[in-house]
Amino acid sequence: MSARNSQDPWDALSALPMGQRVEISDAEGHQWTGSVVPRHDLSGERILPLKLESGYNIGLRIEPGFRYRLLEALAPTGPRELSAPPAPGATGPSDDHWIALLTTGGTIASRVDYETGGVRPVKEEHEILTFYPELARTGRVRIVPVFDRLSEDLSPEDWALLAEHVVDAFRDGAEGVVIAHGTDTLGFTAAALSFLLKNLTGPVVLVGAQRSPDRPSSDGASNLVAACRVARDRRIGEVVVVMHAGLSDTSWSIHRGTWVRKMHSSRRDAFESRNGPRLGEVVDGEVRLSPLVRPPSAGPVQADLPLDARASLLWFYPGLDPHRAEESIRDLRGVILAGTGLGHVASKHLGWIRSATARGVVVGMTTQCLGGNANPYVYATGRDLLRAGVLFLGDLLPETAYAKLVWALGRSEDPAEVARLLTEDRVGEFHARHEEEGRP
Repeated sequence: MSARNSQDPWDALSALPMGQRVEISDAEGHQWTGSVVPRHDLSGERILPLKLESGYNIGLRIEPGFRYRLLEALAPTGPRELSAPPAPGATGPSDDHWIALLTTGGTIASRVDYETGGVRPVKEEHEILTFYPELARTGRVRIVPVFDRLSEDLSPEDWALLAEHVVDAFRDGAEGVVIAHGTDTLGFTAAALSFLLKNLTGPVVLVGAQRSPDRPSSDGASNLVAACRVARDRRIGEVVVVMHAGLSDTSWSIHRGTWVRKMHSSRRDAFESRNGPRLGEVVDGEVRLSPLVRPPSAGPVQADLPLDARASLLWFYPGLDPHRAEESIRDLRGVILAGTGLGHVASKHLGWIRSATARGVVVGMTTQCLGGNANPYVYATGRDLLRAGVLFLGDLLPETAYAKLVWALGRSEDPAEVARLLTEDRVGEFHARHEEEGRP
């Protein structure tokens, strides 16, 4: 479009809709190109917030004599164009294929609140489209807001609701599902959905961001685009996590939902696969998969409900009082212990553990270590725990073991059957081979 000339262009620029791309230049020839993002109470007079094409946000003071021209938007102007799925039973060309994007809150679906200096979840579909116009490049996407909470506020009941939304999306014809989720408990949700979702006909991809979409160097847009590419891959039939593989926007890792852990509080590449390799990567828009990926099933997709949240995850530490530990599992049906080393706790805890297993409480043992198995056969401590009725859960991460326990308790009231379900490989959560990194 042609450049606009005005002695005072502020009236026109301040009225532009969110997401409108615009090129602005001043009298000295400086030029800025970006998309309009929401203004805030503290933005200041004549300040136009822009998301530059580099991903950085600036506040540009519009002076008389500035010139501007409107550019084509990256995304459709109306959310219905992007989010509406095909009519049930409709057939058509390949561009009718679509995926669902379930939003739950978290940093990837948050924006800066300049009054408080923190971030808040975005609640409306149009806000998602404003901050992530790149979604239009990946194909048809149906946006389904589910929660507007940060991930630390989610509970097992929310995992169940998410599973039901995933089932609904596949039933409506989605080829895959992306779940935008806060990173702090993303590993818990990924593990839980791995056990909850049966007969997946396509990928379920959890994705997050370490920096909100209106902060400099936000990773949300690139993570989301990579996740959408993975969700469209018809070779995948399991729950995975897609996040940055490094600090730059060049590659993204694909992690199995039961093997992934957040390893850093703020880095873009915070997530790693533990006790098993990555399932693949996204490089230059290409999805590259390992042979370990579980293929799609014939369906129909089902949610294996209910869950039973009468369980806990207890982290052992030197000085943990046995009475306090015992009190913490009162009225529960199961507990996962995150023990030291090969799966150890102080011997003074054996009393309450014996009492718990005798009354039918399922006690599972994992290791706090970031690699390797919990193994009861190396030290006497492990054999004592084994005799006390503790289940050693191999290489399960503590969060995966907890999510699996909540699922297993929902399957049966019989402790023996719960124990069988816990120790049986259900979705590739156990990995038989562990290489000692850095060892000759």
